[in-house]
This record gives sequence, C-alpha cells and structure tokens, in this order.
Amino acid sequence: MKTKTLKPFFRSSNGLLALLVGALAMQPAWTQNNTLPSLGNGEGISLGVERQLGDRIARELYRDPDYLEDPVLDEYIQRLWTPLVKAAAARGELSPELQERFAWRILLGRDRSVNAFALPGGYLGVHLGLIAVVSSDAELASVLAHELSHVTQRHIARSMDEQSKMTPWVIGSMILGAIAVSKNPQAAQGLIVGGQAAAIQSQLSYSRDMEREADRVGFGVLSDAGYDPQGFVGMFNKLQQSAGVNDNGAYPYLRSHPLTTERIADMQARLQLNGPAKTTPGDMVQAMLGARAKVMSQNGVEALRAWTLDSKATSAQVTLAQKAGALYAATLAHLQLRDGPAAETALQSLLPLTVQNPEAHRLATLLQAELAIRQERFASALQILEAASSKPFKRPELMAAAQALLRLPPRPERAAITLQLREWVTQVPNDAQAWNTLASMLNLQGQALPSLRAEGEAQMARMDWPGAVDRFRAAQDWARNNRLQAGDHIEASIVDTRLRQAQAQIRAIQTER
Repeated sequence: MKTKTLKPFFRSSNGLLALLVGALAMQPAWTQNNTLPSLGNGEGISLGVERQLGDRIARELYRDPDYLEDPVLDEYIQRLWTPLVKAAAARGELSPELQERFAWRILLGRDRSVNAFALPGGYLGVHLGLIAVVSSDAELASVLAHELSHVTQRHIARSMDEQSKMTPWVIGSMILGAIAVSKNPQAAQGLIVGGQAAAIQSQLSYSRDMEREADRVGFGVLSDAGYDPQGFVGMFNKLQQSAGVNDNGAYPYLRSHPLTTERIADMQARLQLNGPAKTTPGDMVQAMLGARAKVMSQNGVEALRAWTLDSKATSAQVTLAQKAGALYAATLAHLQLRDGPAAETALQSLLPLTVQNPEAHRLATLLQAELAIRQERFASALQILEAASSKPFKRPELMAAAQALLRLPPRPERAAITLQLREWVTQVPNDAQAWNTLASMLNLQGQALPSLRAEGEAQMARMDWPGAVDRFRAAQDWARNNRLQAGDHIEASIVDTRLRQAQAQIRAIQTER
C-alpha cells in the first residue's frame, strides 16, 4: 500500500473514529439506518488481531510529519495518563490480559484542532490543540478517561463485528484511507479498498449507547484516579461553547463525540452524587504547558508574533497563572523566531513569577536550558540543568543534558548521562527518542556496536521493521569485522535476536497482504 499521496494523518484525522466506522460499514443496513452493532453483540475481532490492526495504523502515524516527540509535553500527558490506567485496572475495567496485550501508547500530533481519538490495540492520539484549550488537568484527563474507556470496553471491536474475516492489513488500509478522505477525498480514493467505504462521511463514530458507556466508565475512572470529576462537565461545556462560537471545523472531537444536553445533564447528576464541586485557582503549570502546546501547534510567523504580543497586554483581570502562560508562550515564540535577546527578556520576566511554584519553576528552568541550547551555549545549558535538578534527572532534563553533552568536548558527565539513558530505555523500551539519543551518546564515546543496536531499537520502537533490519545488519557487519570489547558479545547476541524479530514482523506483514 502506497501512502505518499496522503495529507498528514494527524492533520486529516478530524472525526477519525466516525470515518473509521463508516469505512467499515459494509452492510447496506448500516448505510441506510446509520446504526452500529448493539452493546450486547460479541467482540468481532480478537485481542491479538485488534493489536495487529493498531500497530499497522500507528506505524503510519509515526511517519507522519506532524507526529511530535517533545519531552516536556510527553511527560505531561504520561503524568495524567498513568493514574487513569491504574484506576481502570483497579476498578476491573481493564483486565490483566488487555493491559498486557495492548500497546497503551499516546501519540502527540502537532495540530491546532481540538481533537483526541482512540485507535485499535490501545493507541490514543492527542492533538496539541486539545492541550492548548483545557484549563485544568482534570479537563484533559476527562478526555483521556473517555477515550481509554472506549478501548477497555472494546467499542472498536464491537463496531467491527461484521469485519472479522478481513485481515488487519486490509482494514488498516481502509482506516488510513478514511483518515485521509476527511480532508482530501481525491488523494484517498486509491487507498480505500474495493470501494467498500462508500458510507464514510455519513456514519457516527460510535452508537449513542457506546458514548454513554464511555462517559459512565470514564467518569468513574477519572474520579478513582484522583481527578476532580468536574473536569468532565467543564470539558463538555468548553467544547460545546467553542463549536457554537467558532464552528469552522476545528473541533472534530465534538463531531465524533456528539455532546447532547442529555449527556451533559448526566455528568452533572453524577457530580451531585459525588458531592459539591471543587473550586481550584488557575493552575500556573497547566497554563505554561498549554502555552507550549499553542506555540508548537501554530508556529507560523504571524502566529508566533501574536504570541509575543500577548505577554505585553496588561489587564486587572489577568491572573498570575495567565501572565506566566503568556510569558512562557512569548519566550518560546521569540525562540522560534530566532530572536534570542527578546526570548531572554521574556524569560527573565517569567522566572520570578514561578519561584513559589516548584513545578512551574522547573518548567521555566527547562525553557531556560532550551534557550541556551538553541543559542549554542551548551555548557551554560548543562550548568542550568545541574543547578536546578536533582539526580537522577527526570526525562526532560535527561534529554536536554544529553543534547548539550553531544555538542561539548569530553566531560565527566557523559558517562553518568549515558548510564541514565541506558537505565531509562530498559524501563521504557518503546521510547524511540531516548534510544536515538542514547545511540548518539554511545557513538560519541566510540561504542560502535551498542550505538548501532540502539539505532535499531529506536526503529523497532517506531515499528519501522525495514529500518530496524538495516541497523541490526550494520551492527552484525561491525561485529564480524572488528575486535569485540568487553560486553560486546552480549550486545552481538541481542542484535541477532532482535534482527530475527524484525524480520519476522516483515514476513507477517507480507503474509497479511
């Protein structure tokens, strides 16, 4: 299947699951009645097949130019996501088998639309536009809890009840075609298999019963994870108001998850049963993270200039959190515009505002290190990180320190950072960005075989099996042609094993075609 003609998938995923179900609506009755299998229907596909299908789609999303790897925002999403998964497991919504066999990965997309979506096999997509509009952790967590519940309740599998005889490759190609056709029908026509997706634009993502179930289960998961359940109502109201005021296609989450008055009322009733709603002041940390998402999702010159002007606006109604967010956005925008002095000025105004908030001050310090790296003041960046952070580093600090060390002459810190990276990828083997950074650090220290293996692991994490085969074969060639050092024999053995696994994945894909 060729995908070069597709528009970026993240940018064309408006109403993704609406299109997914439409693309799979093979029976005439579905097209005519706009209905889905009832909640009582059996699961149409097995866990293994659903995971395979998710892998196929996710592999394409990893190649999308709008796919984003940002240590700061990745950490934020994972901080919200981890308690939700634990709560779902504790409640019995997430079975041990499902937890083990599904991916449970979140992919960030550099897109300003307010959108999030679940894919088969435990993959979730989140657009930066969603992070940018929420005003609390609980609001964003409510969206993640809702999408998580679609997965744990096997709604995707139920919606595919009649497609169990189709291979994951065929279904995956249809879904990818459906993603593309949402904004570029001409480019996607050749990707939708056999013309079987004629009803794409007329189908809803899930039945209303499935939406209600995701609301109900998601509400419980959100509450048990320790978040304010008011986040559900706040997010619903925000989306509904946004769509009413500015219905320009930028709110696909609303379209694929219809926000009826009944559903909002149901959430409000559940809140009353939970007791009085909590009131929380503006969150400075969330305001700064939202500012990062805004700048990174709308990084055209005019938009960047607008972010720089926002920080200069003065108003009695502007809270400390809002001021910090505006200054963070201005600093990052000036940085993107390559105006170092202006970025430094905005940053120096931001830092004093965050002194009383440790996590906000940490974000400002990371931004300060980012500025130093962009200005090629690598030693200063390392000093900033070491002075402000405890050891071992958290992932954002670790990645920033490695980036600085890669551009500095040999320093004692290299060995310590390399060791931390090794320990990190052992704990989180699917972190492709960390594997690539580790590969660069190892190569800088003359450890060729481990470096090549790390490059292969990065490709494995992104499910680029041909790329992984290429790197592992390069590692094998190096091992054959060079004298192995202490520890290299173990690395060579791992390389052989991983090469066979990557080759097996390629054979499996070829079989499915």
